[in-house]
Amino acid sequence: MELTTVWFIAIAMLWTGYFVLEGFDFGVGMLYRVLGRDERERRAAITTIGPVWDGNEVWLIMAGAATFAAFPEWYATLFSGFYLPLFAILVGLILRGVALEYRGKRDDPVWRSRMDVLIVVGSVLPALLWGVAFGNIVRGVPLDASHEYVGSLGTLLNPFALLGGLTFVAVFVTHGAIFLALRTTDDLRNRANRLAIRTGAVAAVLAIAFLAWAQALRGDTVSVVIAIAAVLAFAGGLVANVLRREGWAFLGTTFAIGLAVVSLFVALFPDVMPSTLEPGSTLTVVGAASSAYTLKALTIITAIFLPLVLLYQGWTYWVFRKRIVAA
Repeated sequence: MELTTVWFIAIAMLWTGYFVLEGFDFGVGMLYRVLGRDERERRAAITTIGPVWDGNEVWLIMAGAATFAAFPEWYATLFSGFYLPLFAILVGLILRGVALEYRGKRDDPVWRSRMDVLIVVGSVLPALLWGVAFGNIVRGVPLDASHEYVGSLGTLLNPFALLGGLTFVAVFVTHGAIFLALRTTDDLRNRANRLAIRTGAVAAVLAIAFLAWAQALRGDTVSVVIAIAAVLAFAGGLVANVLRREGWAFLGTTFAIGLAVVSLFVALFPDVMPSTLEPGSTLTVVGAASSAYTLKALTIITAIFLPLVLLYQGWTYWVFRKRIVAA
């Protein structure tokens, strides 16, 4: 297998890990004011992600760094064309991170309320815009012969991309609600379970519509099969949630998000930035890749350090695996 293909797969896996892990972070951030009826319950909800949210963002850093190093042309085209949405995502992530760290620094209801607003905004905005961004990557954007984006902000706000944004938000809300049901107790757990049932139905409809549209635009047999598997996993997760088997429910939504992201990358390959203008303007894996020497060096470095990152993050989740009691 060519190293260009290996690194395309690696980047797909990094994005998959990011959306699976950060997805429930976003979901908790969007929901904890809704589910938490008092400060005690809200603090418990935030505590479920407190030890892990910053570690989950490492996957985004690795995905961006890997794209920059392995496919610099892809990185340049993506960040120049999607500059405003990506900047808005960055602002949202910064606001959320600051609010999560400083929410408990002052025993002041007004202060906490302001931090809560930042957490909600910093969770909704990135989730929505990541869906819009990936929708546009799969659909294609106007690129000229030099692989420069020649559209506008309005070009990115097309129906398919907006559906992608809504789908990401709905799925992450459901993922987060199931995670809260898995990690909390008593009334907070029960409310999270019931909310996951309601939001899951909406998320399922949106996900089916988005994945079906994506496969119609750019899919092949393999990507269609993976997309169907994602839908079945999501359905299985919702059924498990109804049966109050939160562990299986969370596993179902985890596999659903992972398989859905993989299906999009499989449908995209061997392109990385399809052009809606001339076919020759499409940026491919080979055309966007770094030199063979660079890819080889990256492969060696990643083989050494990635297992350490995985071990550390796995250890973190194991240490903080117990349910949180609102107290």
